[in-house]
Amino acid sequence: MSDPAAAPTRIDRRKERTRAALLGAARGFLAEGTTSVSIQQITDAADVGFGTFYNHFESKEALFEAAVADVLDTYAALRDELVAGYDDPAEVFAVSFRMTGRLQRQVPAMVKVLLNEGVGILLRDRGLAPRAVHDIRRAVEAGRFDIENAQLGLMAAGGALLGLLQLLDSDPDADADSLSDQMTARLLRAFGMDSTEAEELCARPLPAIPELEPGDADRQRPR
Repeated sequence: MSDPAAAPTRIDRRKERTRAALLGAARGFLAEGTTSVSIQQITDAADVGFGTFYNHFESKEALFEAAVADVLDTYAALRDELVAGYDDPAEVFAVSFRMTGRLQRQVPAMVKVLLNEGVGILLRDRGLAPRAVHDIRRAVEAGRFDIENAQLGLMAAGGALLGLLQLLDSDPDADADSLSDQMTARLLRAFGMDSTEAEELCARPLPAIPELEPGDADRQRPR
C-alpha cells in the first residue's frame, strides 16, 4: 500500500518548479560565461520572486555550483543509459566519447557550461571524470588499453574532449559526427590500440541519443 505522505504536495511541486527555474537561469548565465550577476538578475531571469531565492540556495555561488552539478548529472544519466549494453570497456569509453562530441549539436547550451568550466570538470567527483577513469582502468585490466596512469589518461582524454567541443562550438558547419569519431580513434591509438581496430570501433553504429535537456537527470541522479 502506498504511503500518501510520500506523494509530493502542491507546495512541494511549486518549490521544485522554483528551484528548477533558478537552476535554469544559472545554467543560462554559465553558458554565457557570466557569473558576476546579482541575485536580483538571477531571480528576474528565472521569473521568480527575489524572496524565494534563499528558500533554495544559501548563496549565488551555491546556485552556480548546483547548476554545474545538474549538467554533469544529466550527462552522467544519459551516458550510463547508453553504455549499459556494452561489455568491452574500450568500447564503453569510445561510445562515451563519441556521444559527448555529438551532444554539442544537440544541447549546445549545456555543453557550453562544460566548456566555460574548462579543465575544472576533470577534477570533480561526478559526471565525466569518474566515469572516464573507471573505463580506462577497466580497459587496462582487460588488456585493451596500455597506459600507466588512469588519471593521466583522464587528462589526455579530457583535454582532447574540451578541444573537440570548442572546435564544434566555434564552427557550426563542422561535421560533429565525423570529427568526434576521428578524435576518439586517435585517443584509442594513443591508449595502445592498433589503428585498424580503433577505426573499426569508431565506425560502429551508436545507440540513439534521446532528446535531452539539463534537469533530466532528476529521473536518475548518479554521481
